[in-house]
Amino acid sequence: MTIWSVVVYFLLPFVLFNLLWRGIRYPAYWLRWPERFGYVESMQGQRVIWVHAVSVGEVRSAAELVNELADRYPRHRVLVTTMTPTGSRQVQELFGGRVRHAYVPYDLPGSVRRFMTRVAPELAVIAETEFWPNLFKACQDRGIPLFLVNVRLSQESLRGYLRVPRTARAMLERATLICAQTNADAQRLQSLGVAQPRVEVTGNLKFDAPLAASLLAEGATLRQQWGADRPILIAASTHGGEEKKVLAAYKTLRKVYTNLLLVLVPRHPERFNAVARLCRRSGVRVALRSRHRGVLPAEIGILVGDTMGELQRLYAASDIAFVGGSLVTVGGHNLLEPCAVGVPVIFGPHMFHFAEISTMVLERGAGRQVHDEAGLAETVALYLEQPELRRATGEAAQKLVAENRGAVERTLQLMSDSLRWTRPELDTSNSVFVLRD
Repeated sequence: MTIWSVVVYFLLPFVLFNLLWRGIRYPAYWLRWPERFGYVESMQGQRVIWVHAVSVGEVRSAAELVNELADRYPRHRVLVTTMTPTGSRQVQELFGGRVRHAYVPYDLPGSVRRFMTRVAPELAVIAETEFWPNLFKACQDRGIPLFLVNVRLSQESLRGYLRVPRTARAMLERATLICAQTNADAQRLQSLGVAQPRVEVTGNLKFDAPLAASLLAEGATLRQQWGADRPILIAASTHGGEEKKVLAAYKTLRKVYTNLLLVLVPRHPERFNAVARLCRRSGVRVALRSRHRGVLPAEIGILVGDTMGELQRLYAASDIAFVGGSLVTVGGHNLLEPCAVGVPVIFGPHMFHFAEISTMVLERGAGRQVHDEAGLAETVALYLEQPELRRATGEAAQKLVAENRGAVERTLQLMSDSLRWTRPELDTSNSVFVLRD
């Protein structure tokens, strides 16, 4: 047994306690525990392409890649695994019955072995920074091509891996191909000792996230229901300690913009009720999105987004977006979702998980960075006072997204090229690989 496996076994009681604790506030964490130990429904007799995306953001980022795999290989069944119940729900909402879902097993030798035996994938695709030594070893031992896609490696994460360089290098060398988001990510991977030919820069799959054709119309309908003449600020993907700062900024803004509506969407659903209670203590009338689907009374000042799967629609209904995880040391969240619907984006100083995208947003004039709640209030006021600036910023945001699409196709092409050399028994056709029947 490896040192890593011993560590995972040691941490398991704490992991299970965390599931129990989170389940108190979000009961879905109490369901389907056997899957987390590899007891997934058997897929033997089916030809399986396995895609892993840890949670909601990663599922949305990988959505177009999953759609392309399902379209191009109709004789294969796509299995999408996640770690969280919110990720599971996102898979269901995006793909319905088109793909199968299961929870990824904990990285324990027995759990991984059961999962691999029951699923027997022909191809494994792991999205973003999900590095699991036992899973990767199982793919190599069973001859399963392993592709790490949309990989980002922050400087902070690099420092952690450099504490165990041999383990990190051995783990990553098991991958058939690593598709990095940026040149900086590729350089950090190579600094861990990963061979340069194994790493390619493909861009960020988030730029290729699909938008429903009806999305902007749905956003306009919401806007009418909330008040066509009301200014609307959305603060999305917020974390503990961050909502207080957002509410402080909102209190300042309300002195001038008395009808300003704040749409506050916490990152984690188990915090919905706690955030709603916090908002009510501000003295402003509060409504829950889950209970107000129609016309919103004018006296409501804060709408708590306590629903799943409609964040993009809420962005489309808003004038200005603040993206959370950035006024606290979380590292930020996806700025491209509001950009894609032409909404100016504001974010805080802590963007180390999205450093490249935040730099692009600033360079292209698609948004602004602030340092605290006072700066947030000042920047929102600036956009509200200058409609032309707000419009130009929103247009720049949409242009930024449109001009950086293509990561899905580049990823598929590199996967095809890699398989041509590493798995000669797999044929290629039309620039994408075909798993031969």
